[in-house]
Amino acid sequence: MKKDIAILVVDDEPMMRNLLEKILTRDGFRVVTASDGDEALQVMGREDISIVISDLQMPGMSGFELLKALKKHYPQAGMIIMTAYGDTYTVKDALLLGADEYITKPFKSFEISLVVERAYWRLLSQERRLAADTD
Repeated sequence: MKKDIAILVVDDEPMMRNLLEKILTRDGFRVVTASDGDEALQVMGREDISIVISDLQMPGMSGFELLKALKKHYPQAGMIIMTAYGDTYTVKDALLLGADEYITKPFKSFEISLVVERAYWRLLSQERRLAADTD
């Protein structure tokens, strides 16, 4: 079932993209990467992405701007924000804008796995609720 879930990792740091790709692939997810918000939106237009994990601070389009664009154009996709600036205001703003989860850098591999699992199960329960409402 996890192999049917595609995760898009968006980060301007190649090492972070590669690390997340390795962790999430090991966990059984299909992983696609993008180096910035513009590339992420292009990927979203051509791939069936379930969850986006995005850095907050990136050159060009910030993680907040990407979050707003995703909620407008791809509201079914889950969003996890990564930030090195784990202050409560930043996290609160991301959650108010529609992020499903957040994680602060640096993190351990089991922590990102837990955050993705929570987002995954939340999306699954939303899909089931929507399916039940249409019956």
